[in-house]
Amino acid sequence: MEELTTLQQVTIWILPVLFAITVHEVAHGWVAFKLGDDTAYRLGRITLNPISHIDPIGTVLLPLLLFATTGFVFGWAKPVPVNFNRLRQVRRDMALVALAGPGANLLMAIFWTIIVKFGLLLTDAFPVAVFLIYMGYAGIVINGILMILNLLPILPLDGGRVLHSALPPNLAYSFGRLEPFGLIILVVLLLTGILQDVLLPMLNFMSQQFLWFVGLA
Repeated sequence: MEELTTLQQVTIWILPVLFAITVHEVAHGWVAFKLGDDTAYRLGRITLNPISHIDPIGTVLLPLLLFATTGFVFGWAKPVPVNFNRLRQVRRDMALVALAGPGANLLMAIFWTIIVKFGLLLTDAFPVAVFLIYMGYAGIVINGILMILNLLPILPLDGGRVLHSALPPNLAYSFGRLEPFGLIILVVLLLTGILQDVLLPMLNFMSQQFLWFVGLA
């Protein structure tokens, strides 16, 4: 793909990023609602309006700064509130609510793959359709990052919630005490490059599979 200007890159990435974080959080709230907790519903957080989910630092400032300096996108949305005590089967349902976010990202990656395919089919007749290819690729990448990142077994990430649900109660209690340090651990992993070393190989493999499906890999 040809080199893009900064403005073109921002234009291509902004919609996939906003939808990736929005649908991820909505999925958490919707599954929690279906499993007995209406906290997010009552607070108006089960909505596709991105404004309800934007965290000024995690959604806007940090991703833009990292993208401009390293080309690596990392950030977070305002978490959807979930009262785990209101879930019907707390340990099982906690894991299901956690998995809903990465699951939504997987479905969105598939959706953006279809967008890439449409772009490929339309480009010969409508050259402007190349925009769909770039945007679709951005959608695959950002949803891949969010899915893989959130599946890491670190609280408060979704993978940490799943691991917490799977552990015996005594080990789950000890593991849960690490949650206040989760963000610090992530920042350290990011600054030392370990996070990129873990995520990028998996992201590249995933992206290659999706692009192979539409004939670009």
